[in-house]
Amino acid sequence: MTSMVSMTEEDGESGGTNPFDGDRIEVDESELRRVSHHQIFLGRVKRRIDELATRLTYGR
Repeated sequence: MTSMVSMTEEDGESGGTNPFDGDRIEVDESELRRVSHHQIFLGRVKRRIDELATRLTYGR
């Protein structure tokens, strides 16, 4: 992961691409899939905990 400080230099030439150029931030689909697996896993765990808490609370 690159910080904004390391991407920019005093003369404005960083040597790399700036993801903040343009109207929106562009991220490759493959890169997004690679980093989103843990969020999917944690979302499923949260849903199961919520379902368990609902069953225990309301006796369903």
